[in-house]
Amino acid sequence: MKLLCALGALCVALTFTTPLAAADKPNVILLLGDDVGYGDVGCYGAKPQHVKTPNIDRLASQGLRFTDAHAESSTCTPSRFSIMTGTYAWRQKGTGILPGNAKLIIDPSKITFPAVMQKAGYATAAIGKWHMGLGDGTLDWNKDIKPGPLELGFDYCFILPATGDRTPCVYVENHRIVNLDPKDPIEVNYKEKIGNEPTGREHPELLKMKLSAGHADTIVNGISRIGFMSGGHSAWWKDDTMADTLTQKALGFIERSKDQNKPFFLYLATHDIHVPRVPNQRFVGKSGCGVRGDVIEELDWTLGAVMQELDKLGIADNTLLIFTSDNGPVVDDGYDDGALQNLNGHEPQGPFRGGKYSLYEGGTRVPFIARWPGHIKPATTSSALICQVDLLASMAAFTGVTAEAPDSINVLPALLGQSDKGRDHLVEQPTQQTPLGIRLGNWKFLQHSTGEGGGRESKAGGKKAKGKGKAAGGQPELYDLSKDLGETRNVAAERPDTVKQMESLLEQIRRNGHETR
Repeated sequence: MKLLCALGALCVALTFTTPLAAADKPNVILLLGDDVGYGDVGCYGAKPQHVKTPNIDRLASQGLRFTDAHAESSTCTPSRFSIMTGTYAWRQKGTGILPGNAKLIIDPSKITFPAVMQKAGYATAAIGKWHMGLGDGTLDWNKDIKPGPLELGFDYCFILPATGDRTPCVYVENHRIVNLDPKDPIEVNYKEKIGNEPTGREHPELLKMKLSAGHADTIVNGISRIGFMSGGHSAWWKDDTMADTLTQKALGFIERSKDQNKPFFLYLATHDIHVPRVPNQRFVGKSGCGVRGDVIEELDWTLGAVMQELDKLGIADNTLLIFTSDNGPVVDDGYDDGALQNLNGHEPQGPFRGGKYSLYEGGTRVPFIARWPGHIKPATTSSALICQVDLLASMAAFTGVTAEAPDSINVLPALLGQSDKGRDHLVEQPTQQTPLGIRLGNWKFLQHSTGEGGGRESKAGGKKAKGKGKAAGGQPELYDLSKDLGETRNVAAERPDTVKQMESLLEQIRRNGHETR
């Protein structure tokens, strides 16, 4: 049976790789949203009176919608690391949420997702949020900024070094900060205040967005951030035009690649709906659940602009377009922007428990939609268990490149809708390397709980357990998702053999240094 499955996967891979030469290879776009919960979009249950996502919904009507797709982690840096490397982030120290001046956490000598695409003859670009570190630890932001995306397999990049709520608040294009005036050099520090810029801690009266926790350092555009920054004023981004800027850069890359008659791979990592939430004026007040809903609709606009560009250039049918999110939702994440108060019944996590920072399903189970007209059957749904860590191996098979990574499994048949089988198990992590959770079929085991959302509880937008069976803090948890999708009843004490089996599998994967194959 294993041999037959392997042969089936090989046949699918050969069907879509061997005959494709040079310009005939399909383009690939991965649009990675930020903090988009399973229930944040219409085709996954969001109601139009709360938030409207017509373009994401249209993508689902034209492609394949996964109901059991996961980010590797419930937070951004580790989940992005796993996408790029095909490796569980908990295997490498220093892959938690990074400061904005962290060094690059990916070894350029190792195989990466973009390097696979580059090897296959693709033009490659990273546009949007990066947050995987830059430089070697001795970075001068006024000079060449490397190693970074270009050293990992991208031909072009236009990125936020970290996140919108962290300094430095500038764009980096290839190896240089955009619009930097050499007479006003930039400096970044995460240990102590530098320069004379006011901070949110010292001057809260200057803030146009009040704080709920943290984010009290240097004020940029009336919003205080995490970390200190001085200088570089001409290079500061404008928060309310960020979506427009990143979208235009993405469309420009697509058009240039079309003109060069070369297949392209675009990694478009939007900043919506991460904090600080500052939608463009044309989206303000458009949703029915406050500013968080407004930026969801702004994200939907970005996807719509990409889809429109593909149609305009006549390349939509030759493009595999994937939309997903880096982790589950969070509502109050440090800024008092009214998002929690204005949910108005919207449930960002959908039917699941937990959210960002959490080991529960709401932390890692995310929207995942794939469209390739003429190859992926439209308006279909898959319950296959897949993870973003598998994109490297799957795209290697898709493009005919030989590449292996420790934890990336080829799930191409599932991704293309050719099979309803994905993984049989998956290791998941919260913010840090431990504790870990593991899925095995419909069983979900947690070494112990990390709370609803990294201590943020209801602020994460996640459901809490009700009634008997709620685990005490620090105790192992076991849930049968076939009967208890919301993880409300811990059955670890009733199923010691299942707990032992899952603990053993988790230890085997940890000890082996790679996934079981």
